Amino acid sequence: MNRRLDQILYRKESSLLEKLLLFPLFLASLPYEGAVRTKTFLYSSGLIMKARLPLPVISVGNITVGGTGKTPMVMAMAKGLMERGIPTAILSRGYRGKRGSGPVVSDGEKLLLSIEESGDEPFFMAERLSGIPILIGKDRFKNGQIAIERFSIHGFLLDDGFQHLPLHRDLNIVLIDSHIGFGEGHLLPRGILREPLAHLRRADIFVLTKVEDPEASQSLKSMLGKIHPFAPIFYSHYEPEGLIRMDGKLEPLHLFKGKKVFALSGIGNPSYFHALLRKIGMEVVGEAVFPDHHRYTPHDLISVKEKVKEEDLMVTTEKDMVKLNWFSFDPVPLFALRIQMRIWDEEDFYKRIVEVFRK
Repeated sequence: MNRRLDQILYRKESSLLEKLLLFPLFLASLPYEGAVRTKTFLYSSGLIMKARLPLPVISVGNITVGGTGKTPMVMAMAKGLMERGIPTAILSRGYRGKRGSGPVVSDGEKLLLSIEESGDEPFFMAERLSGIPILIGKDRFKNGQIAIERFSIHGFLLDDGFQHLPLHRDLNIVLIDSHIGFGEGHLLPRGILREPLAHLRRADIFVLTKVEDPEASQSLKSMLGKIHPFAPIFYSHYEPEGLIRMDGKLEPLHLFKGKKVFALSGIGNPSYFHALLRKIGMEVVGEAVFPDHHRYTPHDLISVKEKVKEEDLMVTTEKDMVKLNWFSFDPVPLFALRIQMRIWDEEDFYKRIVEVFRK
């Protein structure tokens, strides 16, 4: 039922019957909208002051729920800035992490927290990023101060930071899923918006994600132009790089063309993950979809294993793999799809980012 509801909410247009059935959720969205507008006004008017770190802060966030690609974008930017001589630290809330051992997930060289303590996305970033400190916690200003004291950095990347108003940021980058857009434009819980669309005026740069053909995103680009005509719009897409085995070895994609696969994921947009597998040339003949950030239990995985029948292999995401490496799916091997976020007009994009550090 929850998955069916998600499909309706993410749809750009629902039927009259669906709208009637969802009307109670629309009523519930009104006090939510009031609270969001009030909070935003208090910070934008200066009635509540924002904390300011002495180094530049770049926020990467979105205005919708679900997987717009924040984690791959933060990772790509951390690498891109490091290559340009600008080391940064990542400040993340650490969704569903069990804190108690300090805020530092990684000092850039070694992991200091477990996945249970840090949450799946910070742990995944820490495994993949070398030389990039990663800190978690609600108080990102305090964690920023800790990072400045402990690490040689030039600034910060604020993971999922568009709604984190207590901290001043020097640049707001907002990601928008080009396949989903804003749904029907309703706020939670009736729709997928975290904030009213007018709040996109806080953005400095828009990045449309999962774009294979920019021409297909013209209507969304036109809408953004009307809301905020002065913010530049960039495009990005995911580029599959290979499949990761449980032992960490990266296998080339061509080995898996024509293979029958069972897709396992607990992410915001599983349909796009499935589409990537088909793009590689795999045949998705079975699937198990769990909520975003799902913590797998032995019961979950035994249930999944029972569903696997004639598939050649099981494929999950790298974010999910870090939560599955304790479980055996034998005799069907488990792999994770490694992807890299690529930004169209990359040099122009980083030129605008680097300017923030030169002010």
